[in-house]
Amino acid sequence: MPNAFLPPTLKIFAAYKSMGERAMAQLSDADLHWQFNEDTNSIAMNVHHLWGNMRSRWTDFLTSDGEKSWRERDAEFEPYKASRTEILQRWEEGWTCLFTALESLQPEDLDRTVFIRGEAHSVPEAIQRQVAHYAYHIGQMVQIGKMIRGQEWASLSIPKPGRG
Repeated sequence: MPNAFLPPTLKIFAAYKSMGERAMAQLSDADLHWQFNEDTNSIAMNVHHLWGNMRSRWTDFLTSDGEKSWRERDAEFEPYKASRTEILQRWEEGWTCLFTALESLQPEDLDRTVFIRGEAHSVPEAIQRQVAHYAYHIGQMVQIGKMIRGQEWASLSIPKPGRG
């Protein structure tokens, strides 16, 4: 199972990390804080939320509930006025926590049960839950970038005909 599950999963996480980075690279510092309206997330807010989630889920992944008592989830969705440097530092810190946890897993760990908010998950289920969650928020980041850049947006996948 480890050769069939972990390497492709790590590759998917790395692809989403890269997608988020390529989206942020196309935007100005001010763009990272742009919100369509007060009920939507900015890219900075998405990064702040992902950072909090990743630290919570992947710290002591096998031995403690993935929702840590020190996490302040609600605050992650408040406007996050940080510099690009601070935003990117949090981005890297979250991803480092994730990759460190996953790369330390042993084959027998995939048969274990972990908890997220008191709910039992197999290790592969917990990991897949996070793949979906991170893809959701990184997709939001890409959509925000497209809204801001319009025709100047450089596609991160297959561009529409006549567009880069």
